[in-house]
Amino acid sequence: MQQQLQLKEDLHRGLRERHIQLIALGGAIGVGLFLGSASAIKTAGPALMLSYMVGGLVIFAIMRALGEIAVSYPVSGSFSAYANTFLGPLPGYLTGWTYWFMWVVTCMAEITAVGIYVNYWLPELPQWIPALAALLVMTLVNLINVKAYGEFEFWFALIKVVTIIAMILIGLGMIIFGLGHGGVSVGISNLWTHGGFFAHGIKGVVMSLSMVMFAYLGIELIGVTAGEAENPEKTIPAAIDKVFWRILIFYVGALFVIMALFPWNEIGTKGSPFVLTFNAIGIRAAAGIINFVVLTAALSSCNSGLFSTGRMLYNLALQKKAPRFFAKVSRSGIPALGIIVSAVFLLVGVVLNYLVPAQVFIYITSVATFGALFVWAIILLVQIKYRSGLSPQEIKNLRYPMPWYPVSSYLSLAFLVFVLVILAFDPSTRVALYVGPVWLVLLLVSYYALGMNKQDSVSGRPAYDHK
Repeated sequence: MQQQLQLKEDLHRGLRERHIQLIALGGAIGVGLFLGSASAIKTAGPALMLSYMVGGLVIFAIMRALGEIAVSYPVSGSFSAYANTFLGPLPGYLTGWTYWFMWVVTCMAEITAVGIYVNYWLPELPQWIPALAALLVMTLVNLINVKAYGEFEFWFALIKVVTIIAMILIGLGMIIFGLGHGGVSVGISNLWTHGGFFAHGIKGVVMSLSMVMFAYLGIELIGVTAGEAENPEKTIPAAIDKVFWRILIFYVGALFVIMALFPWNEIGTKGSPFVLTFNAIGIRAAAGIINFVVLTAALSSCNSGLFSTGRMLYNLALQKKAPRFFAKVSRSGIPALGIIVSAVFLLVGVVLNYLVPAQVFIYITSVATFGALFVWAIILLVQIKYRSGLSPQEIKNLRYPMPWYPVSSYLSLAFLVFVLVILAFDPSTRVALYVGPVWLVLLLVSYYALGMNKQDSVSGRPAYDHK
């Protein structure tokens, strides 16, 4: 099966290890961190750091589950292709289209945000102009070749990473040496003097898990890149292992500094903690710098969204779960039609932002919340099914085995179900439990209405040849 997939796929392997590592970093480090993660901090207080650690461990298990299969079968579309083979055509169909839609609605919001960020410098410019310009540029970048996408994403992500590192180092300087504070060290007493470290008890830590988990959304892009990675046996494991620790350090490190410097119950009321920190050491252009960083974060999300949606449509077409023309690639090995169609949907999103109330978009983007849990659960189910079909010798020969299997797989799956339940207790996230199932029902109806079930029963599906 691996050989058949590789013969079918005409994508070029132009992504190096540094590209893949920064793609995953860029996908998982979003705009929310730079704006202060205020809502999550208000929910859990300083104990939010524990939430990120727990959530990070589960995400690491999910990525290791994905890596176990991706190293052996590096194909585009990744989890959709694996779901189709190991779980059945219907799960493959649901996974591919849910992931496509998840990124489309996420990028609708991000591309519109570009206009808002540009207005910081050009308040007279209509917001739709920079939004449209950004969409056109990112579409052209994705249409050149996969290396062009990788390079843009590398530098976008690097800007975010450098900013976070600078903030952490400056913050530590203020905490330890009193940098920008008259030489008087700030210390870390803010972590426990405003209601205690567990300011809202264990309940606060638990209720913040839903927001924490979705901060990690985008790290699974490593799986989508597998079909275009140079030497995937080396690059995929290296990216998964290194990216996890870096993201955990960046999130926990940044939150530690933020909540040590500023009382946690005041964060978000006086502007971005990043701006406040840079201002403290005399950087007058701090607000402009952070606005630029957040702008690149939005562009990064759009860039990754076009990349992943194009590949998902391409793989769905190979599975005969999308129109056949999506399976065609350009001379440079790019699924151009999938990228262009996804860009058109993003354009519709930009227009809708100015025609319909903002509340409508809250309901639509909640699919991204539901979609993340769905896709992560599918990854774990695929790995469990994959491993159960291997002989003891084949398990021994695995090049990147899931650690602590099967306990790690089942515990991670249970954790995702737990987070799904948590969504019901918060009015702002409860809508995901309404919209998500409706989306899956629509997909189910389309699957049977278009006769794909009959097509699958006639053609069957090939099984991987475990080697």
